Amino acid sequence: MPIPDYQTLMAPVLALLADGQELRLQEVRDRLAPALGISEEERQERINSGTPRFDNRVHWAVTYLYQAGLLQRPRRGVIQITDRGSEVLKANPERVDNEVLNRFEDFRAFKSRTRPGRSTPAPTEAEGQSTPQEKISSAIEEANEAVAAEVLERVQQADFVFLERLVLRVLAAMGYGGPTGSIRHLGGPGDGGVDGVIRQDPLGLDEIYVQAKRFATHRTIGRPEIQAFVGALHGAQADRGIFVTTSSFTADATDYADRVNARVVLIDGAALARLMVQHNIGVQDQERYVLKRVDEDFFEEL
Repeated sequence: MPIPDYQTLMAPVLALLADGQELRLQEVRDRLAPALGISEEERQERINSGTPRFDNRVHWAVTYLYQAGLLQRPRRGVIQITDRGSEVLKANPERVDNEVLNRFEDFRAFKSRTRPGRSTPAPTEAEGQSTPQEKISSAIEEANEAVAAEVLERVQQADFVFLERLVLRVLAAMGYGGPTGSIRHLGGPGDGGVDGVIRQDPLGLDEIYVQAKRFATHRTIGRPEIQAFVGALHGAQADRGIFVTTSSFTADATDYADRVNARVVLIDGAALARLMVQHNIGVQDQERYVLKRVDEDFFEEL
């Protein structure tokens, strides 16, 4: 039988997990295929990049269900249905698709992050107006945003020392510390309110101090935390700092950072995750695509 598209796979995935069990993604694929009548030969069918088509579509079905809050990842490497997922399956036993998921703010926010300047996903009919290059670009953005969301969740589950070292590694990948400077981890008792220091030159005349705070997404960083960091900068006789959190900043905190004499850059959880994806920290390149165009000079020279 033809392999169902990823939206058609959403309801079967939820049904497979309806009893509340925790399954690894590979287990989901292995159980789902025979339940849908998909043969082993059909499971070996691959898209142009070499990825099995069925595996790819199950992956995206799970990703979208997770972004809509219908699935959760209670432990590393496993997925489980949520109360919302059970309710949606009960109300839509035959089919769950993007139209159903779009009822939830979580999913709309996820989709809008992949479409700058839009608060909701573009209408389906608008997709036909996009050029192939635009579709590829949009698909890559959407895939990377999904990876960034999962990366952020993993970081939030790690301990604070992991976060501190991770932030310094990301900053190093961005070029801070130079070839002649250095990056040093300071976290721990008596760290003076800073977790790391970046020396941009060998003598340490140009220093940037770093603070990293691990909080759940619902916990925001307010002005008092930024004020304390600025105080730590003054104590170190520094005038530049980077404050990173796995959550987000209040408007008051952002406004204070903009107005204070010291140069303070704020990086929230979403921005940190995007930087990790951009600089290949905690992620790997899975597939590469080459887009061809006609070489006009070649035909003019003949």
